[in-house]
Amino acid sequence: MQKIKLLVEKITQTQFYTNYKRMWPYIKPYWFRALMAVLICIPIGSLDAIIALSLKPYMDLVMVEKSITSPWYIPFGIVAFTSLQGGLNYLATYLNIWVGGKISNGLKYDLFKKLLTFETSYYDHRSSGDVIFQFNNNADLACSGLLDNLKVFTQRLFSSVSLVCVLFYNSWQLALIAVVVLGAAFAPVAQIRKRINDVMSRTLIADAAVITAYNEAYSGNKTIISYNLANDQKDKFLNILRSIFTLKIKMVQKTSWLSPMMHVIVSVGIGLAIGFGSHLILTKQITSGNFVSFITALIMLYTPVKSIGNNFNQLQLSFFAIERVFDILESEPIIKDRENAIDLQPDYKKIEFKDVNFEYVPNVPVLKDINLTVHKGETIAFVGNSGGGKTTIVNLLPRFYDIQSGAITIDDIDIRDYKLKSLRQNISIVFQDNFLFSGTIRENIMLGNENATEEELQNAIKMAYLDEFINTLEQKENTFIGERGVLLSGGQKQRVAIARAFLKNAPTVILDEATSALDNKAEAVVQKAIDNLMKDKTVFVIAHRLSTIKNADKIVVINEGRIVETGTHEELINIPNGSYKALYEMQFRAKEPVNTQETAKEEAVV
Repeated sequence: MQKIKLLVEKITQTQFYTNYKRMWPYIKPYWFRALMAVLICIPIGSLDAIIALSLKPYMDLVMVEKSITSPWYIPFGIVAFTSLQGGLNYLATYLNIWVGGKISNGLKYDLFKKLLTFETSYYDHRSSGDVIFQFNNNADLACSGLLDNLKVFTQRLFSSVSLVCVLFYNSWQLALIAVVVLGAAFAPVAQIRKRINDVMSRTLIADAAVITAYNEAYSGNKTIISYNLANDQKDKFLNILRSIFTLKIKMVQKTSWLSPMMHVIVSVGIGLAIGFGSHLILTKQITSGNFVSFITALIMLYTPVKSIGNNFNQLQLSFFAIERVFDILESEPIIKDRENAIDLQPDYKKIEFKDVNFEYVPNVPVLKDINLTVHKGETIAFVGNSGGGKTTIVNLLPRFYDIQSGAITIDDIDIRDYKLKSLRQNISIVFQDNFLFSGTIRENIMLGNENATEEELQNAIKMAYLDEFINTLEQKENTFIGERGVLLSGGQKQRVAIARAFLKNAPTVILDEATSALDNKAEAVVQKAIDNLMKDKTVFVIAHRLSTIKNADKIVVINEGRIVETGTHEELINIPNGSYKALYEMQFRAKEPVNTQETAKEEAVV
């Protein structure tokens, strides 16, 4: 018995206490309703004893003595108490769901805020399904499981206490047998958690894979259709479902033995109570009413115990979700503000890369000893073979990633000593595939500066060459563009992103192959918008367009993570056997205009 007691105390202290303590800040704003939901469970549980207790006088007077003064009020009392119990149960459920919803919303909000603090590498190593499950579904599992189990625990605790009182009231000898058997039934519970941790973790991962599959089917629908990948995706999804099925079977194998074993132990208790109770009746130590009342209370006490295996699984799943939630909430992003970080002012004069080394995967260098100085107002073009590290260099400036060694400075101050918000506020980026949010054109452009005036908005639209397109729309800039801007063409998306960058008006602009995915006509218009954006800015450009590269103040040739050449177009093109010259002749010369008419057209675009 002492060992059983210690095991139960250990479970209570390490799991219940720890998890409720962690959840308390989210419960605290709604503590009164949460407390009411718990307190209401006390009479709900305690009223269970009424039925068992009322059977003693009814059995003794009606069934045994055949008394005409039978307690007629007992059946009506049972109905009245049961109705009261049902009403209280409804109220407790309502309060529980209300409080649970509020707590869940609080958790999800904090999880979403935490999600927005993580660096790019965090997303690189996780699927969309994993993120959704960890940051949304786990919050629901944590709240619903915890509150439901608190309600059930409170209800059953007071039900058990009241029923045990009925047991001792009817026969202390039989009650001792019942309590010992009850303790024995709980002994295996402490062993379950360590048996199911691994399976539970793998199950949650598999559930996340299902969400990822749906996301990919939605986002990649055109690719699936064009490459006839429906069968491939169906097979992939079927494998995920089979994996989940296998894990569920393993969970059953590891835990479902508990309920049958409880049935056996409980039946032993009932058998001993009936056997010894018969002796007590024959020796007139208890009445038949005592015995019937005792057996009824015993069965009501033991019935929840027989299904404890299923409840315990849900409780463990809730605890597991809570641990995963708070592991995230208590984690720290790798890229964050240093202590005493300062604001970056927009009038900086110089950006430098000093012996910069970077790697995505440990011991697999991507950038090696990068040294580069960029002065205010200069346009720097990065060229080189695919995979050489061009995009990685510009991704380091707004600290999407942090370098392994060396330093990137702005006015001789390491960018890691500036506040992240101010650093990124001073940099506008136009990607090859810009992300547009569900909403209107106006809403997407205004993300560049939510406090911009209508005049500033219209100027940004004009400078991005969006005005002509917008004027063809019935709702103008208030036109909805669908999720990820699906209702816009590639060129229109780029111009919305450029207008957004215009409104931000940052002193530094990064153009990461902003026109490479467009056809010639769309590229020409977008390039004019980009040229407007580049005016009076410090510009880092990764481009495939000849004019952009030729007009750059400095061209940086990247090869296998190293800067191999730096200079103007004229300087680099005249280096015999130079890397830029070879790249230019192979990659760029084919893009040159072939006659004076096309040359004039090209220059007009520029």
